[in-house]
Amino acid sequence: MIRVHKIIASFGGIGYIGKGGGTVAAIIACLPWYFAQTGKEINFTYQFIAAIGITIVGIWSSGKMDAIWGKDDKKVVIDEVAGMYISLLFLPSTILVILTGLILFRFFDIVKPLYIKKTEQLPGGWGVMMDDVLAGIYANMLLHIMVYLNWI
Repeated sequence: MIRVHKIIASFGGIGYIGKGGGTVAAIIACLPWYFAQTGKEINFTYQFIAAIGITIVGIWSSGKMDAIWGKDDKKVVIDEVAGMYISLLFLPSTILVILTGLILFRFFDIVKPLYIKKTEQLPGGWGVMMDDVLAGIYANMLLHIMVYLNWI
């Protein structure tokens, strides 16, 4: 079972890249998000299920790997996937929206303003995932404003 958690937590091995693995995981996560919705009516229910499902599985697997790899190890990148999906929730899946979402999400995830850093103190998988969830929420709020104002 640990092998499954390693695969999930590292997002299919991307976490083993090392430095930049989180950014690579976020970029790769954008591809199925975009292609699953290109040329189709956007199904917000599927978006929500994908984001919440990845988050729940990420909490579980990153919590298991926390005990083996140590607190929020760089190999754990499922949190970036969840945060990226949350940043794109309930928005049109255009290349411009996704790229802007990627930039905003990575900004909030790296800089960790507005109490994002504090969530890392939560125990186990919760501490691994919640900073990225909150970064995704902040990015999502800004994206909604930008789309509403026709900036993107």
